[in-house]
Parts: sequence; C-alpha cells; structure tokens
Amino acid sequence: RIFEDTQSGARASRPGLQEALDYARPEDTLVVWRLDRLGRSLKDLIELVTRLEDNRIGLKSLQESIDTTTSSGKLIFHLFASLAEFERNLIRERTHAGLQAARARGRKGGRPKALDPEKRALALQLYHSKQHTIKQICQMMEISKPTLYKYIQAGN
Repeated sequence: RIFEDTQSGARASRPGLQEALDYARPEDTLVVWRLDRLGRSLKDLIELVTRLEDNRIGLKSLQESIDTTTSSGKLIFHLFASLAEFERNLIRERTHAGLQAARARGRKGGRPKALDPEKRALALQLYHSKQHTIKQICQMMEISKPTLYKYIQAGN
C-alpha cells in the first residue's frame, strides 16, 4: 500500500506516516523517498528506526539507497541521517540570514497592506463621520469588514 503525507517531514502531525506505521507488520519494509522527509530531527529519525527495528520492520530510503535490514544499511542510515539534519539546519540558517539581510535593506516581507495611509485615513474619517454604514465604507474602499475593523481598532 502507498501512504502519503503532503506536509514537510519537519511537522509533528503526519497522518500518512502514522497510518503506515499502524498498518505495517513484522517482516514488512517501510519505503520512503528521502530520509529528510521522514523525521523532524536526527533524534526523531533514530527513534522511528528503533521503533521499526523493535517491531521487526525494515526501512528503505530510495534516494539514499539505504536498507536497514542489513548491517551496512544501518551504518549508512546513521551517517545519512546526520547529514540530512545538517542540511536542514543549513537551509534554516540561510533562510534566517536572508530575511535579516532583507530587513536591513528595508524590506518587510509579508502581504502588502490593503490600504495605503491616505486611504486608511479616509476610511477612518468616513467611519467616524457616521454618515455611511460599515458595508458602504467597505464597498467604497474595496476591503473586507475584518480589514476595516482592524484599521478602526489600530486607529483608536
């Protein structure tokens, strides 16, 4: 059977993996695409492989050509698991450094504001004048009610 998780291996909740583990029986082999898709950290990966070994279930990683049903496969698994965690940490560090560099250049990131400061001031003025309904203001400004309420709350 094929079990699939659409989320990153770094996430704690992975129903596809849990279903595969519940389904697996002794002498079965769990086949994964890459080791880094399987565990959140080296510790988690080793715990999972230990759990599989305790239940006499093998692990094969297609990308790294690892088969834990053999002694050499177990050794290679531990080496590649360490490298996979190292790679994930490098990516995390590079991403963090890139975000910091962008902030230093004045880039904020995230979604742009729905209204520029002038339109925001106009929306607040229309709201405080009490001559228009919330719905009318939202239609004029082409924003949603929650967005208008967010601007009202920030403006008070």
